[in-house]
Amino acid sequence: MADYERIRLVVLGGASVGKSAIIRRLLGQGFSDKYRPTVEDLYSRECILGTLTLKVDLLDTAGDQQFPAMRRLSIATAHAFLLVYSTCSLASFECVKRCFEEVREQRADFQEVPIVIAGNKLDLSLAHREVPIEDVSEWLYCELPKLRAKVIECSAKDDYNIKEIFRCFVTLSRIVPKNPTGETDESGLRRRCSAYGSRSARPGSPGRSGNGSPSSPKQVLAAQGSSVVTVAEEVKSKPRSRSLIRRASRKTKQQIRDAHAEDCNIS
Repeated sequence: MADYERIRLVVLGGASVGKSAIIRRLLGQGFSDKYRPTVEDLYSRECILGTLTLKVDLLDTAGDQQFPAMRRLSIATAHAFLLVYSTCSLASFECVKRCFEEVREQRADFQEVPIVIAGNKLDLSLAHREVPIEDVSEWLYCELPKLRAKVIECSAKDDYNIKEIFRCFVTLSRIVPKNPTGETDESGLRRRCSAYGSRSARPGSPGRSGNGSPSSPKQVLAAQGSSVVTVAEEVKSKPRSRSLIRRASRKTKQQIRDAHAEDCNIS
């Protein structure tokens, strides 16, 4: 029986910021402009990470406080958090701050839990932007310097940086299994439930060929080199958080190593 690990990823954020859209993209289900308020939805998928099968439960939560008991339970049982805001809504960023305060109040190990803060709706023009990524980074660096966290901007509509969100969680979780030769394997990440699709080249996308407009917000961000900002620096002697991952096999544990703070590249 193959070794496997299971993690529970809880997605928090305000209403209409694109939490469900990001999850659907992660699951390969495409994008829909139709908005449907979420109460609580649970998705499960398997990913192959080298010789390790990673089972991920994605919990999509409501964007309001109508179900506080369900919300507290989801926070208490999470192994990692995805906090989502809209780059075009300052109010949604303030909501992310409140979501983090909920995590901090309910989880004594909040500094050990992987957290990715994602600014969605990067496809909208810069004229609509209300939350500069520098402001988000400053909040993390100055107020929360010891977190195991990253901030990234994405577009669920354009499927931009969506896979990078998951790669960042793998890095923050320090899940780096060995391949059959005994070396650590950071390749071969794919979904078992669907055909793996590499990012197709699209005009106007940063780092890709094409004749996109120079004023594209994604190209501007690429020029600034600030799509992903590393917040936490790991201490090598610090033990791995026991709340992060439930071990589901008695076989020899896979080698765990500290990933480089800026290395989210798993092809």
